[in-house]
Amino acid sequence: MRPIASFLMEVLGYQSRPTLRDPVMVGAFSGWGDAGEAASTAVEALHERWRAQVFASIDPEEFYDFQVTRPRVRLVDGDRHIEWPETTFAHSKVPGASRDAVLLEGAEPSMRWRLYTDSVMRLASESGVKLVVTLGALLANRPHSRPVKVTGTAADPELATRLGLRPSRYEGPTGIVGVLTDALRRAEIPTVSLWAWVPHYVRDTPSPAASLALLRRLGTLLDVAIDLTELETEAEAYVEQINDAVQADPQFAAQVRELEEQSDRDDLEELPSADDIAEEVERYLRNHGNDG
Repeated sequence: MRPIASFLMEVLGYQSRPTLRDPVMVGAFSGWGDAGEAASTAVEALHERWRAQVFASIDPEEFYDFQVTRPRVRLVDGDRHIEWPETTFAHSKVPGASRDAVLLEGAEPSMRWRLYTDSVMRLASESGVKLVVTLGALLANRPHSRPVKVTGTAADPELATRLGLRPSRYEGPTGIVGVLTDALRRAEIPTVSLWAWVPHYVRDTPSPAASLALLRRLGTLLDVAIDLTELETEAEAYVEQINDAVQADPQFAAQVRELEEQSDRDDLEELPSADDIAEEVERYLRNHGNDG
């Protein structure tokens, strides 16, 4: 049997070894946990806007059932090319920040998740990654006519407080994001997992609104401005198209109104109480000193 270290060296291939400054890894996986393709689209948008360059990849042969995640045929200048569902890592500068980014893009693997996770962890370690942010999207009873809700978790309590995140109470089946997040936590690598809520009634439609919400929250986390002009335009068109469909179907419109009422009630219940605000002030004073 091959040693794990040898196996990881075989499946994780480098095209180059960039020198990175205090890098943050931002990753998303298509498939389960990518409702409306929101998470994968968000990372693709960063790849384009930050002019990222691929420097490493994971060989798909060991991790995918190609009858489930099939390779795709592309025509390039009239020639047929096969695109395999590999996982790629690209590096870029983060505009307006003194740090770099590693962008992870891939399809959720079909098998050998622990070895796959070890490959990602190996690259993170060898690249000196200081923070990992995973993006995901889930189907929810949230109407398109309300702001996209973004929830998530952070292992660091102070980071969680700054982002308005609370510990997850979810129990049940998970995806590769959950497995990777657990491995990062065990390795004591700071990790944030952000999830956008996508209306369940548009499950088969790409959601630029959810991608936009994820990137806005990411910008807050990294304290950087991300050019989202194109996504903002797409998100507006997305909402208008759904509005047209709702207006054309009275039954559909009634369902959306019911979801709006429920969402408004839920949002009110989530407003911080006076005790929550007082506790946050006290925490701030303890951390920064009460010197007036």
